[in-house]
Amino acid sequence: MAFNWQTFNTRALTALVFVAVMLAGLLLNHWSFFLLFSVIHFGCWWEYFKLTEKNYQTGFHIYTKLGFMLLGYGLMLWFCGDIFQVGTYLLRDNFSMPVSVAGFILTIIGIFRQGPLHLHAFGAALLGIFYISMSWGMMMSLYPATDLVFRDSYFVFKAGFLPILIIAAIWINDTMAYIVGSLIGKTPLSKVSPKKTWEGTIGGILLSVVVTGLLLPRIYFGKNDTPLFMFAGAIALIAAITGTAGDLLESKLKRLAGVKDSGSIMPGHGGFLDRFDSLLIAVPFVWGFIQLINNQA
Repeated sequence: MAFNWQTFNTRALTALVFVAVMLAGLLLNHWSFFLLFSVIHFGCWWEYFKLTEKNYQTGFHIYTKLGFMLLGYGLMLWFCGDIFQVGTYLLRDNFSMPVSVAGFILTIIGIFRQGPLHLHAFGAALLGIFYISMSWGMMMSLYPATDLVFRDSYFVFKAGFLPILIIAAIWINDTMAYIVGSLIGKTPLSKVSPKKTWEGTIGGILLSVVVTGLLLPRIYFGKNDTPLFMFAGAIALIAAITGTAGDLLESKLKRLAGVKDSGSIMPGHGGFLDRFDSLLIAVPFVWGFIQLINNQA
């Protein structure tokens, strides 16, 4: 098959824009981070509703959709730390509850306007609050500067370091899994995603641990000692394993819906869920690991 330059150019341009937007959101300040994940939150929800409607052959009233999104957004705001403050108003204390109440009211109105309620579809939509909103809320919780004690070593991490560490680990895992799988992959990992292989998956996880453990501490702290490598490597291991599970989960949702991509916001690369499926599952596990460390300190 001849090389399609138009497709390549489209994918390359989209990838460059995506990387630029992500880096700006992650690195500028806490408000750019908040805006980035607010957009991602609503984008993921919109696509999740589309998949759910296709899966159950039903439809949600627009008020129901907006209501669930706002309910979830209220949960996401509840996770925001003291750094997310407008004047004397904390997003967590002053905005989380009103947004959640507005979402609840809209959901109720949507249910009554929709007619007969498809209970299974409604239950699947309800799970989106945990699948999407809670994950992004935990990401907001991981953003502020953090001090941790890990294996008798004391770390002080700058704001944004932990989210960047998770994202880097997943990106490295995906890239390395693709390369290793292309070179030596023979054993299919799952029927849900036939192109994934056990060789690629294991290679991606191992290389993610090594590369992330060596690279991120060097970039952020200008050094790479054993405690830093162990910590970054542990985060990478958790993110890579659970991120792979997140990828398979979204592939399952798409297969049930009979679609290739969750959306078309990024030409050649799919939608929000396609780009952030791994992160949605990885973040809660990393967040739990960080809480465990804090509780043991």
